[in-house]
Amino acid sequence: MLHASRKYLAAGAVALSLGLAPAGAVAQDFINVLTGGTSGVYYPLGSQLSKIYGEKIDGVRTQVQSTKASVENLNLLQQGRGEIAFALGDSVKSAWEGDAEAGFDQKLDKLRAIAAIYPNYIQIVASQESGIKEFADLKGKGLSVGAPKSGTELNAQRIFGAMDMSYDDLGKTEYLPFGESVELIKNRQLDATLQSAGLGVASIKDLALSLPVTIVSVPNSVAETLGAPFIAATIPAGTYEGQSEDVPTLAITNILVTHSDVSDEVAYEMTKQLFENLDDMVAAHAAAKAISAENGPKGLPLPLHPGAERYYKEKGLL
Repeated sequence: MLHASRKYLAAGAVALSLGLAPAGAVAQDFINVLTGGTSGVYYPLGSQLSKIYGEKIDGVRTQVQSTKASVENLNLLQQGRGEIAFALGDSVKSAWEGDAEAGFDQKLDKLRAIAAIYPNYIQIVASQESGIKEFADLKGKGLSVGAPKSGTELNAQRIFGAMDMSYDDLGKTEYLPFGESVELIKNRQLDATLQSAGLGVASIKDLALSLPVTIVSVPNSVAETLGAPFIAATIPAGTYEGQSEDVPTLAITNILVTHSDVSDEVAYEMTKQLFENLDDMVAAHAAAKAISAENGPKGLPLPLHPGAERYYKEKGLL
C-alpha cells in the first residue's frame, strides 16, 4: 500500500515538473487571454501578453482570443471560459453591479481585478466631406456606435444621454466593429465612427490615411455630467494624419480582469509579468506607454484578486 502511494506521489511530481497539473488544477495551467476585434488595441496587447505569459510563467500554455470586447469578455470570465481579459472601466463597474441594461443579467461575482492599465479615449472620426465637427453635428448623419453591447457601444449610449440626444437623432445607426465601420466610411456609406480605444488605434490610422477626416470634439461638460469613471481628456494634435489641433474628448480607464477560480499563484504571476515586461507591451502598441504598476491598484470598481494584491504589497504600492 505504501509502495503504491509512493508511486502515486512520484507520478504527481513528474506531472507537475512537466507542467501537467493534476486534474483539479487543469484550468490553472492554461491562460486564455480575452481581447477584442483584431483592428482595435486590445488584440495586439493581448497577443503580446499571451506571448509573455507563455514564455515567462512556468508550466502554462496560453492562447489569445478575439472577441466582441468588454461585455462579452466579462461574461466569459464569469463562466470560467477565460483567465484574463481586457475591459472598459464602466463595463466592469456595470458587471460587478449586475446592470441588466448594460448586458449583465446578474452580478458577475467571480470577477477580480489584476490592474488598471491605460485609458481608452472616445474617438469620433468623420469624413471631412460630412461636415461634422462637433458632437451635436451628428444629428441626421450616419454613425457606427460599435459592436452591439460592446464597451464602446455602452460608452456611446451614455454620451448620447449626457448630450440629451439618442440614436433616434441620427440619420442612420450602425452597430459594427472598428474595421467594418471604417470600410463603410471609405465607401461613402457612412459619415462617422465612434471608437473607444487607446490613442493611435489601427482602424482610425487606416481611415485617416485613406481620406480627409475630422476628429470630432466632445465637450468637457459631458465628463462632468457622467462622472467617474469618465474624465475629460484630449486627443493630441498629430495623433492621426491631417489632425492639426488638439481635440477635447473623454477618457475612461481599461482594466485587466480575472476571476476567483484562478489560483493566487497564477494571478500573482500574471500581474508580475505584465509589469516586468512593459517594454514588450509598448512594442506591441504605443497605448501601453500609459501602463504603470503605480496606477495598477488605483480606482478599481471591484476587488483585486489576492494574487495581484500580493504583488502590489510586495512592491509597496498597497
